[in-house]
Amino acid sequence: MWQSTTRYADDCIILVGSSKAADRVMKNVSIFIESKLGLKVNMTKSKVSKPNDIKYLGFGFFMDKSDGLWKARPHAKSVEKLKLKLKKLTSRRWSISLDERLEKIKKTIVGWTNYYKIGFWKNIAREIDAHVRFRLRMCIWKQWKKVSTKKKALIKLGIPKREAWMLANSRKAYARCASTFLNNVITNKRLKERGLVSLLDHYNLKHC
Repeated sequence: MWQSTTRYADDCIILVGSSKAADRVMKNVSIFIESKLGLKVNMTKSKVSKPNDIKYLGFGFFMDKSDGLWKARPHAKSVEKLKLKLKKLTSRRWSISLDERLEKIKKTIVGWTNYYKIGFWKNIAREIDAHVRFRLRMCIWKQWKKVSTKKKALIKLGIPKREAWMLANSRKAYARCASTFLNNVITNKRLKERGLVSLLDHYNLKHC
């Protein structure tokens, strides 16, 4: 015998044109769900809100001034979680090979992009990419450890011997090195060729 199956949404958003309409719909839908479907509406989580106050399945919403439409993007809390994860993956204290580190970063970025691909977050991608590259430069500088290793690596990257020796002996903090000469030596292109994936590249790929 054929049997029908009913599926229920655990969470949903209903969009209407005004606060008055929202209150009316909220009341009617709650009555329907409880009286007709026999389900309990969690009133502590159910509320009438403006789109920019909503967090739904990791997404937030914003008004695009260029066309006057409401659009989705990763919620601020979702972005902070991603930043925290990437911060851990680019920690200098974590003893791991560069290949392993880059692979874990790749999995994180690709997975995050696939989930949030319907959203609009180009500026967020650009900002996070820059920070990841900055932290990776610090990781690489620390992994080179010895002055002799740093000197050889810098020479290999095109720095003249005398300058490479001076830079290798630098007593500047990791952050200072990463934001100055390492930024010009370990370029974005070189990091990409080495295996670093870019949030912005994946964003553009999904939105092309």
